[in-house]
Amino acid sequence: MSNSAFVVIAEFQVKPGMMAAFLAAAREDARHSVADEPGCRQFDVISPEGEEDTVVFYEVYDDRAAFDAHLETPHLARFREAFPPLIIEERPVRFAGRQYP
Repeated sequence: MSNSAFVVIAEFQVKPGMMAAFLAAAREDARHSVADEPGCRQFDVISPEGEEDTVVFYEVYDDRAAFDAHLETPHLARFREAFPPLIIEERPVRFAGRQYP
């Protein structure tokens, strides 16, 4: 397996009082992504220090095609339905190529 990978970074600003609900939906999406998608290598849900209202997804896929397959999954559809009332803002998604490891 090559070390190169397709990285997706998604960031959300969560409404006050909605973090627990947002994290529940995010964790469910992340769990299913790693368990059910052969091309999903990693899906981290993180909270940057000092930004209590922010959640970042760091997702690693084999390639762009694996990410495109992720976009069609039932668990992502459930997340997309659940999160809009929980957030203030969905920041622009960033894509990257992982260089190491």
